[in-house]
Amino acid sequence: MTLKLSRRAALAGVAAAPLAATVAAPLRAAGHGDAPKPLHARAFKVGDFTVHSLLAGSTGRDGVKDIFGGGATEEAFAEVAAENFISDSAAQFYFTPTLVDTGAEKILFDTGLNAAGITAALADAGVMPEEIDVVVLTHMHGDHIGGMTDDSGAATFGKARYVTAAAEYDHWTSLPEGNGGADNVRAKVTPQAEKMSFIEDGGSVASGITGMAAYGHTPGHMVYMIESGDQQLLLTADLANHYVFPFAHPEWQTSFDTDKDMASATRRRVLDMLATSKVPMIGYHMPFPAAGYVETRGEGFRFVPVSYQMMG
Repeated sequence: MTLKLSRRAALAGVAAAPLAATVAAPLRAAGHGDAPKPLHARAFKVGDFTVHSLLAGSTGRDGVKDIFGGGATEEAFAEVAAENFISDSAAQFYFTPTLVDTGAEKILFDTGLNAAGITAALADAGVMPEEIDVVVLTHMHGDHIGGMTDDSGAATFGKARYVTAAAEYDHWTSLPEGNGGADNVRAKVTPQAEKMSFIEDGGSVASGITGMAAYGHTPGHMVYMIESGDQQLLLTADLANHYVFPFAHPEWQTSFDTDKDMASATRRRVLDMLATSKVPMIGYHMPFPAAGYVETRGEGFRFVPVSYQMMG
């Protein structure tokens, strides 16, 4: 099964235009007209679901060309940066888990760098860790699993069940001790294995939430389609780790990607479908609140962040 915009439309070879009338409805801010939302949590309505974008941390990084410009010339990389009024040498990184409240369950996608960051962001959304019913791991890099336990090693979400891709778990747990990423998985994730469900491409987390293979960033990296009523929203996880460079040139390699050629191909395929269908997205590393749309620009794409068009 290939990645798709909905359970009814295959990614490859299917025109998305007929979907536009139903899936392109703008996201509506939850509680629009109420008091301003706290800085670290922003809520949107997707059909009957409430989706909370949660800022669990942010940090600056240098060496941006080395991170996002694999295969690009210095001149081309600098030109894209200048066109977008950003630095070609430094960037701000955001870590943005997503909480989906279906009315029946509270489902958290990824957990940030540490327990302090994710619990603070959830508190801004008015949610306590013990209220989380499901934790979905899009993949198992440290900035996605870090909040699963606190400094003492205790589980942050003691009542939750867990969901992740079988391929992702198998990859990390097959690596030898001494591998930093794998050791972190063994410390954070493996203790929850008995509470974990493993899904394949097209697997369901809950009614209206479908996991879709988007391999390349890691061997089992998944994105998740949220569907309620006549609206859709794609949680793109680490499909793109910056809001400019991987969009403008999906073929430029990102240093964090395990299989860089596969990641670039996956990125172009998914961004093309988002641009065609106008389905909104939330990206884990986009500038907070991390939600927006994708449009075609030249041979690449552009991320269009939320503004008033997301309000209801």
